[in-house]
Amino acid sequence: MELKLKDYLSKVMTGESQQFKNITVVPLFFAEPAKADYLTLKEALAKKAITINEVTAGGSVPELAVEVNDDITVLILDGEELIGGKQNRLVNTTILLQGKSRTTVPVSCVEHGRWHHVSPTFADSGNVANYSVRMKKQQSVTLSLCAAKGFRSDQQAVWSGISSLGATADVKSSTGAMSDIYKNKQADLNEYLRMFPQKPGQSGILVFINNEAVGLDIVSRDSAYIVYHEKLLKSYCIEAMYRKQDNQELAPAKTKEIFEKIAECTESKYKSVGKGTDYRFKGQDFSGASLEVEGEVIHMAFLSTAKV
Repeated sequence: MELKLKDYLSKVMTGESQQFKNITVVPLFFAEPAKADYLTLKEALAKKAITINEVTAGGSVPELAVEVNDDITVLILDGEELIGGKQNRLVNTTILLQGKSRTTVPVSCVEHGRWHHVSPTFADSGNVANYSVRMKKQQSVTLSLCAAKGFRSDQQAVWSGISSLGATADVKSSTGAMSDIYKNKQADLNEYLRMFPQKPGQSGILVFINNEAVGLDIVSRDSAYIVYHEKLLKSYCIEAMYRKQDNQELAPAKTKEIFEKIAECTESKYKSVGKGTDYRFKGQDFSGASLEVEGEVIHMAFLSTAKV
């Protein structure tokens, strides 16, 4: 099936905007109940229902092996960070994995200076890549798909983005690890996170920095979104704190304007790494990706490609 953005976005409802310093968050709610049942990565790891390893003893930078041990479905979100193994990695695209399966998952390295085991398996770091890295990665994966090269990212762009964030945040890491930046800035991030509590039934966010839209994420199940709420917020807040502090209120018409821009994006589709179809979107000021399974959008993300 074709994913009709206008139809989908017409079912997305917005809540009252929340503002702190230079960042505004608009809670999003989806009008229709979710159909697909799944666990998030964090939940599956906690239940020991999923195991993540290097693909071989020698390892392969752009790939990890993910094994679902139980008869459950597991969602892994685009941009989630996995720590351990021979080096920390970032998931290149949203994937829904069926139970009792083993899948080779495309990833990017987010720890430039390490290539030795610190643990036999991988864990959830609690982070999603910061907005700029995630956007550049999303764009490069889309280009790779268009060139029939699979879900590969521009690894140099990812490393460059993490290095830039570390320099801006004045955080030095012996291995160039993205997780070290988040860990170092956790107290500052907590100040922001307290101002954007998750609302009952909320399943997504639309985020503005200095009154300019930077990203949108929607997850099909509000019970899953609860797990991702702070992860996704951190990816924007860690950049907002280092940009100019313009505290002006969001214009009421701004949200509608962003939805209209997103709806104009052109789409292409590809077989997902796991279940369903991976859609890719291109527009004047936004790039996007969405995972659709059996007629339901499991996760949709749009990121601003404009300078904000």
